[in-house]
Amino acid sequence: MRLVFAGTPAVAVPSLETLAARHEVVAVITRADAPLGRKRVLTPSPVAVAATALGVPVIKANRLDEEVTSQVAALSPDLGVIVAYGGLVREPLLSTPARGWINLHFSLLPRWRGAAPVQWAVISGDNTTGATVFQLQPGLDDGPVWSTSTTPIAPHETSGNLLGRLADSGAEQLADTVDAIAAGASPREQSGEITLAPKLGIDDARLDFSQPLEVVYARLRGVTPEPGAFTEIDGVRVKVLEAAPARDRARLDPGVVEAAGRHVYVGTGGAPLELVTVHPAGKKPMPAADWWRGAGAERMVAR
Repeated sequence: MRLVFAGTPAVAVPSLETLAARHEVVAVITRADAPLGRKRVLTPSPVAVAATALGVPVIKANRLDEEVTSQVAALSPDLGVIVAYGGLVREPLLSTPARGWINLHFSLLPRWRGAAPVQWAVISGDNTTGATVFQLQPGLDDGPVWSTSTTPIAPHETSGNLLGRLADSGAEQLADTVDAIAAGASPREQSGEITLAPKLGIDDARLDFSQPLEVVYARLRGVTPEPGAFTEIDGVRVKVLEAAPARDRARLDPGVVEAAGRHVYVGTGGAPLELVTVHPAGKKPMPAADWWRGAGAERMVAR
């Protein structure tokens, strides 16, 4: 099939590469180069880099407007495929490919419709998630389903780790689905409980140590690596890059931070959480034990 592919971040690259090996990708749409790093150097998206390496023409656009629609129409694609592009596909572009657009979404739709399905699945303590390929419609992730796959969420898995796994397995699922569409398959309507997964903000990443350990730990894993879990300890903002449940330790009052040997613990509404790697404001990431020794305190409080 003649495909137009839309995607931007690294998680979309496996899908592009897998599709390009099995079908004709006539163009890739990705967001414009963005300033990255301290020097704010304009940098092409991971999908743009991959498309260039594959020799596929690249359309860089932050809005899928009339100009993009005209460029796509001129290519006469059979199908549009979107994976984490970062923008909405509206009419008339939605109907420009002969068979419309399909979307690889990293959840078991209709659970976790929205921008951050993997993060919310982890935050909410789901034991299982997966990926869905569905037909794109004007509504929010509500189109008929072409295929689904499931995977367990490991007890200590972060959303970043999980998303990486889903990106790889989802690429094969997506390519198989395109094959099935070409062979005349039909989709099915979504069914089940609808839940929403809005984009995470910085307030979603603040840890509330008054909650049970399981709730705190799930949120920490869900917002790792982005937007990044944090707390304020004695008035200093500290990112928590890595932590682990300490169910065999004596309870501490919620938010109380103490050390035992080279281990640093913070109290929750249940068992303590061990801080493993932290990133204090104005400093580099470091082992929690090194940070604690440098602070020279016997006890601190996280809020």
